[in-house]
Amino acid sequence: MTRILIADDYDVVRTGLRAILSGQSGWVVVAEAEDGRQAVDLALETQPDVAILDYQLPLMNGVDATREIRAFQPQTEVLIFTMQESEPLLRELLEAGARGYLLRSDARQFLIAAVAALAQHKPFFTGGVSETLLTAYLSRGPAGDGALTARERSVVQLIAEGHSNRAAAQILGVSQKTVEGHRAAAMRKAKVNSTAHLVRYAVRTRLVEP
Repeated sequence: MTRILIADDYDVVRTGLRAILSGQSGWVVVAEAEDGRQAVDLALETQPDVAILDYQLPLMNGVDATREIRAFQPQTEVLIFTMQESEPLLRELLEAGARGYLLRSDARQFLIAAVAALAQHKPFFTGGVSETLLTAYLSRGPAGDGALTARERSVVQLIAEGHSNRAAAQILGVSQKTVEGHRAAAMRKAKVNSTAHLVRYAVRTRLVEP
């Protein structure tokens, strides 16, 4: 029996994925989450074999959720479901521990194959994720000083979603001072000097949806 968790903030997407996956013999969807924090909690509670996470989840994005799930539930393989196709995103996902990456546009054709591969602990990358991107990741070191760290990206996402520094600190389980430090560092790297500009940066870099 292959146990699957689905995390997407759109109910219609979760319903569609559940319909496709539940139709496969021996597969069962054990949980559905509408934000990243809930996805982590449900993954620890239900211990799925495969977790399908939308990259742009509220509260905690797919990368951060992947990192937590893999840290506490290493037997769970993660498939990131996204509209984006970029080398920086792929690098982040691989570093976080995801072993599958599927573009929404490829879902109808490859979703079953992707979940089947991950259920056997085999990686699955298709669509625009070419050998060039994988080779680039393997041949380069960590992101440079100009790139936001995972924690900085989490803070920027929460700020762009309208959370205060205090609320972001509570969600991330850190002090408000820590959040303020990450926010300042992110603004410096993004070369912005206001919250409005930081929100535009988050939209432009697709940390949040417009």
